Amino acid sequence: MKSDIENQQTSFPDSKQLRRQILALRDKLSPELRKLKSSKIEEHLCSVMAFQHAATIMLYASFRSEVATYSLMNWCLGKGKTLVLPVTAENHQLKVYPIGDIHKDLQPGYCSIPEPDHQRLQPIAPEIIDLVVVPGSVFDAKGHRLGYGGGYYDRFLVDRAPQAIRIGIAFELQIVPEVPAQDHDQRMDYIITEDRVIRTDR
Repeated sequence: MKSDIENQQTSFPDSKQLRRQILALRDKLSPELRKLKSSKIEEHLCSVMAFQHAATIMLYASFRSEVATYSLMNWCLGKGKTLVLPVTAENHQLKVYPIGDIHKDLQPGYCSIPEPDHQRLQPIAPEIIDLVVVPGSVFDAKGHRLGYGGGYYDRFLVDRAPQAIRIGIAFELQIVPEVPAQDHDQRMDYIITEDRVIRTDR
């Protein structure tokens, strides 16, 4: 018998419909449940040796129904790691800036998503990033990912930070049997949900 997610996926001819469906499911999570699941994801992530050993970590500032990352940011800063976050530049590329205080160094940016204050902070070279925590709408256990449609992270991982370990974090409901990935879609090294840590074969 197929799961609900498998049944949902078979009805979608393209990635856009799959993305919309999974994000609609994610949006239905209550704030309380989202907080609980995010806490479990953080616990799993912090147990991964690659994350523990990384000196420079790229995170994203969570927005709307995404896996919450503010506690993770504080964890990184508390461990003395260099924490960097992305800013969407005018050329549709990501630039990364280090932050030292999540309250002072972030401001509303593109689509009101919190991002580093790039007027005050100085960007860093992506080549020094050891690990990137990647948001997304849909993942599968092989490490394939659907983002939000802009291709920002795919381009960044290929062109700017190919050396970095890639970890996708998501709620279990965002994991499907197979993502309809294209050649330019970048795979993850790990997928972490509230239920499990998946090490891919990338």
